[in-house]
Amino acid sequence: MGGPMAATTNDVQIRVTRRSPAYWRVTIDNPPLNIMGPVMVRQFHQVINDLEADDHVKVVVFDSAVDGYFLNHSDFQAKLEDLTSLPAGRTGLPQWPDFLVRLTRAPFVSIALIRGRATGNGSEITLSCDMSFASEEKAIISQWEVGVGMVAGGGPMARLPGLIGRNRALEVLLSSDDISAYQAEIYGYVNRALPDSEIETFVDALAMRIASFDKWAIANTKRLVNTSLPPDVEIGAGWDACIESLGRPAAQAGIKALLERGFHQPGDVENRLGYYLGKIPH
Repeated sequence: MGGPMAATTNDVQIRVTRRSPAYWRVTIDNPPLNIMGPVMVRQFHQVINDLEADDHVKVVVFDSAVDGYFLNHSDFQAKLEDLTSLPAGRTGLPQWPDFLVRLTRAPFVSIALIRGRATGNGSEITLSCDMSFASEEKAIISQWEVGVGMVAGGGPMARLPGLIGRNRALEVLLSSDDISAYQAEIYGYVNRALPDSEIETFVDALAMRIASFDKWAIANTKRLVNTSLPPDVEIGAGWDACIESLGRPAAQAGIKALLERGFHQPGDVENRLGYYLGKIPH
């Protein structure tokens, strides 16, 4: 899946800021498109290791330093074996689903602050966080994989039905279309859609409020709520199906067709991916 244009521009693509011992910010910073390749996966994995090793952290907020993009799809110009050769995580799952599962089960609160596209991987981290808040003007959420002949790898098939219902989950996954913050709020995909001018202040105040509370109470409340989570094996099955789908001619042709139209480059295809998925030949 090699190509002439590198989607990776920063060596450090995930930046951690400790606003206090109890409140961390994890900022995704891989311009121009916040595409996720093997380097970013390894850095996410290190983040969850660091979070779990810290006894003081109570809240982590995920945000982005790249205008227009929260977290984007995977890097289809990277070598697939660079991803599949990464050692398994502590759950026994590969590193990306391992990060997502551990984030959901962790004894601290995770919040997604979405002020741009959350496409594929960005949707998956949103679904794995405990809460999510989306900018009314800037947030777009997408599970786009079926539109290009793939299966999603980060567990949305397991997580979405419990969050928004089976029928709406199938609409999201099988339409592969872009979803506005307004629609995501109505469906229950995110907690709230907020004006872009207000979302930072709101999320910061919520994070600081929760961070002021007792960690034992936070952790045990979350543990008891988590009885409704899908089992890890369902997340693993989605990853296996994703990797299998990447080897299929249909997916290879779909990805090639998008690349020829400007996928992986700043411009209209990345900005309106849902529209272009409906235009490529199948």
